[in-house]
Parts: sequence; C-alpha cells; structure tokens
Amino acid sequence: MHFDHGVIPKAYTAYILRKTQVTFMAVVLLFGALAGGLCLGSVNLPIMEVVKSLVCMEVPRQVEIIVWNIRLPQALTAIMAGAGLAASGTVMQAVLRNPLGSPFTLGISHAAAFGAALAVMILGGGAMGSSLNDAVRISSPWLTTFSAFFFSMVAAMGITAVSRIKAASPEVMVLTGVALGSLFTAATMLLQFFADDVQLAAMVFWTFGDVARTSWNELGFLSLFTLCALVFFMANAWNYNAMDTGDETARGIGVQVERVRLWGMMVASLVTSVIIAFVGIIGFVGLVAPHMVRRIIGDDHRFLLPAATITGGLMLLISDTVARLILSPHLLPVSVLTAFLGAPVFIFLIIKGYGK
Repeated sequence: MHFDHGVIPKAYTAYILRKTQVTFMAVVLLFGALAGGLCLGSVNLPIMEVVKSLVCMEVPRQVEIIVWNIRLPQALTAIMAGAGLAASGTVMQAVLRNPLGSPFTLGISHAAAFGAALAVMILGGGAMGSSLNDAVRISSPWLTTFSAFFFSMVAAMGITAVSRIKAASPEVMVLTGVALGSLFTAATMLLQFFADDVQLAAMVFWTFGDVARTSWNELGFLSLFTLCALVFFMANAWNYNAMDTGDETARGIGVQVERVRLWGMMVASLVTSVIIAFVGIIGFVGLVAPHMVRRIIGDDHRFLLPAATITGGLMLLISDTVARLILSPHLLPVSVLTAFLGAPVFIFLIIKGYGK
C-alpha cells in the first residue's frame, strides 16, 4: 500500500467528518431544545416574543420577566448541569475502565449530597425559606461546595482504591459504589432524623434534583467550574484514549496512569459536587449520555467528550422542559423524570454485559 507523505488519507478525513457532523447535529438540537424550553411552560410564549426579549427589544413586561428571570436561567442551568454530569461520567468510565461508571452509579452523587446537606443543615451554609423555589438558599456557596467536594472525594478515593486491586471487575466497583451510596444516604437520613420540621421539609425538597432553583449568580458559579473542567478533560483526551487500551499499554507509551486517574477522578468529583450543591441529585445523565454517544461515534475521547457533554446538556434540558409540561401548571422536579428514564437504560446495560 502506497502512502503519500503530507497527504491525509481520505478514509481518515471521512472518519473525522462523520464525528464532527454528529457533534454539530447535537449542537443544532441543543439550540432547538433551548428555544422550546424558553417558549413552553404553564404560559406559552410566541417564539418571536422570546427572540425580541433575548435581543433586548421592547416586549411586554410579563414576557421579559418570564424569559430573563425564570426560563433562561433555568434552561442554561439544565444545560450546564447536564454537560458537567455527562463529562464527569465519560471521564470516570475512561479512568476506571468501567462502562458503568458515573457520579450517580458510583455513589459519588450521594456522598456530595450528604456533604452539601451537612453544610446547609449544620455548618450554616444555607438559609431556610418558605416559598416553593426558595426552600433552601445557598448563603455560603464556597462552604457548601467544599463540604460536598470533600465527601465526594472520600467516595471517589474509595472507588479508585478498589479499581487498583488486581483484576477488579466492573461488578466489584459498581457494588462498592452502591455500598458507599447506601452509607451516605443513611448518613443523610440521620441528619433528617435530628432536624426540626422546617429543616426536614426543606432538606427533603432540596435533595430533589431541580434546575429551577438557581439564580444568575449561581449559574455563573456553576458554569465557571463546568467549563474549566471541560477544558481540563479535553486536554487529557489522548491520555484517556491510551488508558482504554489498558494500564500497561498506556504506561508503555508514556502516560502517567496513576496521576491521570487521580486528577480525572478529582476534577470529575469537583464538578459533581458543585452541581449537586446547587441543584440536588440528578441521576443517570452521567451514565446514559456517554453510552448513547459512544454507540454512534465510538471511543475516541477527542470526539466522545464534546459530543457526550453536549448530549448531556440536551438530555437534561429536554427532561426539564417535559417535567414542566407533564403536570402543568404543577412543576415536577427533573430528577424524577431522569430516574424513570435512566433506570431502564441502566438495567439494559447490565443485561447487555456492559458492552461499549
């Protein structure tokens, strides 16, 4: 076979083009879902009114309030939270070489939720409110996020330690995550037992994953951590590709496996803790999005990471919009819908034998 030096093979060009097209289509669908999320709700808004409001043209005051104070921050929060969870799940699956890895299935979400709840209930990181969207206000986001991060790292380090045991299988790691999740869920229940009536009601409401509770300030805080983590993950895409071939092979081509695994778990846990600190537990997005994308474009993390990230944001945005409409005018927390949709997919992956 003859290769021309300096000429990119057509097969490789087609390979790259196909993956780029899939990612571009996901972006187009994301913008379409964003438009739908801004227009649909208990009060439906005409698309032109929404566009005029977004470009700061004159619109009725009611439309401006609905778009800028309610639906736009909620939709952007869904996108950023879904993107962060999907990216974290993708990286966890790569560094642990476990196709069932995600913040939810490995118990990291439950650990972060316990840390955030501890900060809100005990350490003064939150203030209690009485309205539907203000049951818990994060008055000290740094304290809450640090507490959530600390306990998520306890769970992450436990999973990482198990993954280093020779011949540790996906089943063993998932069962370890289940055990850790149960442990932190029990600890959260202990806090609930000693809480007064107002604290208990607020705490139970807060644990429901709901993207409607964030303000613009909290959205900016969430976006900063998520985007920085995405840059870090993309910078290590080649390392994750190498680790997919096995630790020994990755070491043979110069990858510092233990360092990449440690930092990958740390950054993924940090993103997860920040998301949970503001929106509560949202399950299965970090598991389902990477698998959906992987079946279409393969395991190359240069393309898998951005495509899974966009798909995660798209999934959570669509789920949030459906959750708003399904019992309208009542609002259903998005975590309820993602759990109903994600659990069958999780069972399907188990039956299929974790195939990538």
